[in-house]
Amino acid sequence: MALIGNLRHRPVRRLVQLYLGLTLYGVSMALMIRSDLGLDPWDVFHQGLSERTDLSFGTVTIAVGALVLLLWIPLRQRPGLGTVSNVVVIGLVVDATLTVLPTGGPLGVQIALLITGIVANGAATGLYLGARLGPGPRDGLMTGFVARRPGRSVRLVRTVIEVTVLALGWLLGGTVGVGTVAYALAIGPLAQFFIPLFAVPDSAAPAPVPGTAGPGTAAPPAPAG
Repeated sequence: MALIGNLRHRPVRRLVQLYLGLTLYGVSMALMIRSDLGLDPWDVFHQGLSERTDLSFGTVTIAVGALVLLLWIPLRQRPGLGTVSNVVVIGLVVDATLTVLPTGGPLGVQIALLITGIVANGAATGLYLGARLGPGPRDGLMTGFVARRPGRSVRLVRTVIEVTVLALGWLLGGTVGVGTVAYALAIGPLAQFFIPLFAVPDSAAPAPVPGTAGPGTAAPPAPAG
């Protein structure tokens, strides 16, 4: 079974690391939402859908993740435990965190929330990808497209996907701002730092560090995202 077959090596550490990372990812998303200074492309899309449908942000995140996971079928991608957990856990955590985080506040507080959220998102990416239990659905969508068309670069496919969801999210009313730019500039270096730091060594031979893409990261995240 693909979902559990990769748990034979250091299962306790990997499970703890996976769910700690996914929980931190959901918290980091809530921090960026409460900063009201802009979100990453997928969360702009999630927020826009949430405002249009009156569903909670977390519910939309789960629904979109599940729909994206269905797109793995024609791409012949195989989900891991981390993939399925990513769909459910992040959405539940972000909703729970939003219920306890106050809205508004002075600009200094907003900036602090944004910076903390971005750094936490990078650490969360390193934790859950480093557990090696499967990428998030949005990451797998990107790598699936690349695998099916070997001539296409990861950067090109990722850029097309993220620009598309960003544009759709903005049209739906999602928050685009300085935080969107800050996230785009910072998440790559942060993921590059945290992924090797938390990567669980392979039992047989050193495995390549998993790519990032996010609830979405690869070059890096997606939520979670």
